[in-house]
Amino acid sequence: MTTAAHYAYLHGFASGPLSRKGQELARRLALRGVDLALPDLNRPSFSELTVEGALAAVDDLVRSGPSGTAWRFIGSSFGGYVAALWAARNPERVDRLLLLCPGFDLARRWPELLGAGALERWRREGAFPFEDGAGALVPVHWGFFESMKRQPAFPEVPCPTRIVHGRRDEVVPIEGSREYAASRRHVTLVEVDDDHALAGSIDRVEREVVEFLL
Repeated sequence: MTTAAHYAYLHGFASGPLSRKGQELARRLALRGVDLALPDLNRPSFSELTVEGALAAVDDLVRSGPSGTAWRFIGSSFGGYVAALWAARNPERVDRLLLLCPGFDLARRWPELLGAGALERWRREGAFPFEDGAGALVPVHWGFFESMKRQPAFPEVPCPTRIVHGRRDEVVPIEGSREYAASRRHVTLVEVDDDHALAGSIDRVEREVVEFLL
């Protein structure tokens, strides 16, 4: 692996390349001369999203870059999970990860997020409406939930990894990140006084990008 690196931001569920956090980080890093790729993980679409499709989007991104170059991912929520899972499967291509409120153990937590009745409706009807990045309601197929169940709840990241997580996160409780970091020497946790969006912590996230990834 060479010392050169490419950087990418992997967006969360119900988001996309135009996410505010991704766009703001890309703008800030561009001022430092760093190009931050913003791939679309919604493969083949948000309505038909699967974990496998999101991983394929990262595959295509990496294939587009020069061989032998390390990748460093910033992954937010579901994108943090995808970043960790892709790195676990491709340890020779990733040398650092920065995960923002990573969506580990998502399949188990869906009943808590939606409620048992809504989850059963999703299974029974085959689709459930979620707001996309533009705020429009989009029916997401049940196959997304099934694809989550096929994956490990906590991918084993192979490289130095830093997690930034809000203590007031009600979507992905911080306890999961605390346990994950405590049991792995190469994983560190930065706790911030914020919620899942980390909208008030963008300066701290930028600092972690500069100090840890760059």
